[in-house]
Amino acid sequence: MTKQSFIKGAMILLAAGIVNRLLGFVPRIALPRIIGAEGVGLYQLAYPFLIVMLTLITGGIPLAIAKWIAEAESLGDTKRVKHILRTAMIFTVSIAVVLTIGMLLFAPLIIRYILPDTRVYRAFLMMTPMLLIVGVSSVFRGYFQGKQNMIPSAISQLAETVVRIIGSLFLAYLFLPMGLEWAAAGAMLGVVAGEIGGLLVLLWKYVREKKKPAASSELPSPPSSQPQPPILRKLLGLSIPVTGSKLVGSLSYLFESIFIARSLAAAGIVTGVATAQYGALQGMIIPLLLLPTALTYSLAVSLVPSLSEAAARGDKALIQKRLHQSMRLALVSGAPFVVVMGLFAEPLCRLIYDHPEYAPMLQLLSIAGIFIYLQAPLQAALQALNKPGNALMNTFIGAAVKLVLIVQLASKPEFGIYGALIAISVNIVLVTILHGISVMRSIGFRMNILDFLKVGAAMTVMGAAAQLTMNHSPLSKEWLSLLVACLASIIVYMLLMVWMRIIDRYDIARIPWLGVWFK
Repeated sequence: MTKQSFIKGAMILLAAGIVNRLLGFVPRIALPRIIGAEGVGLYQLAYPFLIVMLTLITGGIPLAIAKWIAEAESLGDTKRVKHILRTAMIFTVSIAVVLTIGMLLFAPLIIRYILPDTRVYRAFLMMTPMLLIVGVSSVFRGYFQGKQNMIPSAISQLAETVVRIIGSLFLAYLFLPMGLEWAAAGAMLGVVAGEIGGLLVLLWKYVREKKKPAASSELPSPPSSQPQPPILRKLLGLSIPVTGSKLVGSLSYLFESIFIARSLAAAGIVTGVATAQYGALQGMIIPLLLLPTALTYSLAVSLVPSLSEAAARGDKALIQKRLHQSMRLALVSGAPFVVVMGLFAEPLCRLIYDHPEYAPMLQLLSIAGIFIYLQAPLQAALQALNKPGNALMNTFIGAAVKLVLIVQLASKPEFGIYGALIAISVNIVLVTILHGISVMRSIGFRMNILDFLKVGAAMTVMGAAAQLTMNHSPLSKEWLSLLVACLASIIVYMLLMVWMRIIDRYDIARIPWLGVWFK
């Protein structure tokens, strides 16, 4: 199997992530035009409960598989690698089957007493097959990531995205004559089809790997000088705290949807309008804000096995180096998006979604954007360094503060949905700061404050260049002017990054394929 370096593995996932995010915007753009903001709201309201169920099934298992397989691979223990995969698969499938049956049996009660709009019932039923499909996929992804081969995950993500786009848009349009509820259900059924496509790719890659003859140089598994703990206990030892941390976030997401709906009702906003506003927030604004996380996700996924190997060898210098690389890349790559979304929120919302009235939401959330991009590498570091309990506590504190603020602010007519946005922003900033403190205490890691100051200065100059270009553009089409302004300002930003020595040709040289021209 091909094993990639940390940077190469991250870049493979980054390339797939960028393609997937760009393709993923096709339904984000088209779906509101087909079923409207209220239809998107019905589609999005079904997700929080699904995320909670998926967290129970897959929350920490992929990470645990990746970590322990990486350690077993570093010792050449191929027998233990197979045992880890088999144990994790049996455990995950068992939980998925039980929860799927439970969701189907209790669906009417869940819709009536938990979810804030009873019209999500059909979308809720359509999404239940995803529990088993995603569970199996997550085990295979953890297996390949543990072997530090990111190509299967990248191809799988791409296949899932393409099938989901085609399926969601076609089925939403097909079911629309039967009403918004059916249109939202059709869109959800397209998501299920996408997950099936992604799983088939992973199965294909796994079968192909098994058919390859073992390398003649492969050594037999070395005997262990110490008794090894049972595989399941070892997997659960890491996965339970990680699942707990993710479960706090998932439950927070579920309660967020419920509290926002209830608070907006208390502020005098009718259910249909509240559902439309929630659909705009979760289906349009937040996905745009999360676009740069294609990079931070790739960094986080590659960081776990890389740090796990370094920690197993006691290589503290490599741990510091990998974490610094990840944080610097997340900071440098995320900053331009914050500037663009903050300055050009209105034209972006008008051109992408045909809903310029939601631009203030994007402007407000963009302020917290840079903290989102830094959060993933920090959380991955805590998990790889066996500090998932710290991540759990930080996430819990942030979730508690967010939910209290939603109830306090969103229920007031003068705030409404913007009260929820303030609460979400506070949560993002708080959790990132707490993760940073935990990492500093754990390994003594500290970001260079001068890097933040330099990036902040570059963002300011970039913003001025973007605004100047947009205001004096001779082009008649708004989208062309916006594109030129963004490109010109990003060029200015990158030149400043090189001039201030935040990035250099050696950083570019680490990028696969492109880097060969800078060595």
